[in-house]
Amino acid sequence: MKLLLILTVGLIVLGVSACSSTKPILYPNSHLQSVGREAAEQDIEACKQMAKSSGAQESSGRGGNVATSTAMGAGVGAASGAVGGAIYGSAAHGSIVGAASGAVAGLLRGIFYSARPAQPNQAYANFVSRCLQEKGYEVTGWQ
Repeated sequence: MKLLLILTVGLIVLGVSACSSTKPILYPNSHLQSVGREAAEQDIEACKQMAKSSGAQESSGRGGNVATSTAMGAGVGAASGAVGGAIYGSAAHGSIVGAASGAVAGLLRGIFYSARPAQPNQAYANFVSRCLQEKGYEVTGWQ
C-alpha cells in the first residue's frame, strides 16, 4: 500500500516537472520596451517553433533518466540484499527485499533529480537566442 502511494506521488511530481521548461531571459533594451512583453513572448514562441522545425530538440527526455535510475537501483539493491541475506541466512529473500527497496530508492532519486529544471540542449538554446537577436532582443541567459 505504501509503495502504491509513493509511486502515485512520484508520478505526479514527474508529470508536473515534465511540463516545466526553461526559457530565454531578455534584457530590457529599447526594442523590448518598444514592442512590450506580450509581443516578446510571441516572438520567443515563434523562435522556439522555428528551432524545433529545424531539428533542434529542446531537451533530453527525463522519463528515460527516471527509468534508468529505477533499474539501476533495483540491480544494486538486489545485489546488496543478496549479500546481506547470505550473511543472515537467506540470499534469495535478501535479494528480493533489496531489489524492491533499491527500485523504490532509484525511482525516488530519478524523480527528484528530474524535478530540477532541465537546461535546454546547446544547439536549441543557440538557435533560439540567435533568432531573438535577429529580431532585436538581447538574451542574457536561460532559466
